[in-house]
Amino acid sequence: MKAVHLLAGLAILLLVSPASSQAPAAPASGAQAKAIFAGGCFWCMEPPFDALKGVISTTSGYIGGQKRKPTYEEVSAGGTGHAEAVEVVYDPTQVSYQKLLEVFWRNIDPTTGDRQFCDVGNQYRPEIFVQDEAQKQAAEKSKAEVEKKFGTIAVKITPAGPF
Repeated sequence: MKAVHLLAGLAILLLVSPASSQAPAAPASGAQAKAIFAGGCFWCMEPPFDALKGVISTTSGYIGGQKRKPTYEEVSAGGTGHAEAVEVVYDPTQVSYQKLLEVFWRNIDPTTGDRQFCDVGNQYRPEIFVQDEAQKQAAEKSKAEVEKKFGTIAVKITPAGPF
């Protein structure tokens, strides 16, 4: 099973290359932007983003549910509708949203919903929560590229709500 996930990850790494698509125009120097990705255990999603030059911070949290400010225990038990997610604050003059998408695809199994690797449940679903139309378009384009190689992709693209 680990070999299958490793091969899927390598295939996605090769599929999504920096030259594969254009990133939205970057804001003025010194600007900060946010991106939110759900991809299984949020603590496992932080390190790949933290390793990127231009990422200012990553924060684990919850998004997409019905309850305001749920606890870890409530989300872990399921039923709140939240996904474990990571909020990435980054400097778009140093790292593009497209690069963040590439890191996201490399660190999830895009063909599986309601679980990622050994984490099972709707709270571990893979999902991209977009901040604006530019992020939505970039996410949809990157998803289409992944779908060309793998067929049906379980990852949803959703407008971001409270994190």
